[in-house]
Amino acid sequence: QVQLSQSGGGSVQTGDSLLLSCGLSGRTRGIGAMAWFRQAPGKEREFVGYISWGAATTYYIDSVKTRFTISRDVAMKTLYLQMNMVKPEDTGVYYCAASPKWPPTVWESDYDVWGQGAQVTVSS
Repeated sequence: QVQLSQSGGGSVQTGDSLLLSCGLSGRTRGIGAMAWFRQAPGKEREFVGYISWGAATTYYIDSVKTRFTISRDVAMKTLYLQMNMVKPEDTGVYYCAASPKWPPTVWESDYDVWGQGAQVTVSS
């Protein structure tokens, strides 16, 4: 079973950049995709984007696709979320998650291992 450990996050201002990391440990064989989700205060957790673990195919929601980049380092067993030109509406707790499914999906229920979350606060 894989375990996920997140780092990064913090408080930034509109237009700043931020890098979130998610380290994988344990058995990583069998991971089909990894994703980032976020939960804004008072809202449901939402899908942000995914990356297929093998081919590095990515997909993002419209609101972040020109500003955020998901990447992974298979050898280092690390997933990244590079957030550029952040906006106040990007504020929330960000979670990395792993799924055994292929092809990748946007559904939270398909991701069975989760990181502990990282707070991102963007002030205007």
